[in-house]
Amino acid sequence: MGNRLSKIVTRTGDDGTTGLGDGSRVAKDCDRVEAVGSVDEANSSIGVVLAVASVPDDIRDCLVDVQHDLFELGGELCIPGHSAIDQAYIERLEADVERFNDDLPPLKDFILPGGGEAAAACHLARTVVRRAERRTITLAGSESLRPEVIRYLNRLSDLLFIIARVLSRVEAGQEVLWKRDR
Repeated sequence: MGNRLSKIVTRTGDDGTTGLGDGSRVAKDCDRVEAVGSVDEANSSIGVVLAVASVPDDIRDCLVDVQHDLFELGGELCIPGHSAIDQAYIERLEADVERFNDDLPPLKDFILPGGGEAAAACHLARTVVRRAERRTITLAGSESLRPEVIRYLNRLSDLLFIIARVLSRVEAGQEVLWKRDR
């Protein structure tokens, strides 16, 4: 393991810059920091899902793995040129999507975010992941970035949608469907 944070208040960011993993300093609002920050928010929002007691063990295990992945992905974004996320991560997400989707009925209507505390938190996490994906795409427009990072975030939002559907059934017995002319 590399350096440990022993001092949290450093004052080095008081000038509006932050340090990247390679030691360089950049503006706190640059595209790379926006992407890293959005991935961090996504990880934290998944932590909120995990804080709900009604999350089944198989979903809990899956989401803890995802949190570790997101830490790796954030590291890849924080260190220009570093590689951490590969195709195996994406394939695992795809397998999880299939596994959790197997017992769900086909979708015929749009679903409103909600359906219980964990399901609603999962829908929120999904939207935060979508933002992280957008910020990462913005970064890829100006800097070199491996496509696996964007693919991972795209698959993760799919997985969180499916997990939210499962959690709605666990918590409330059903999903909240959108009704156009309500």
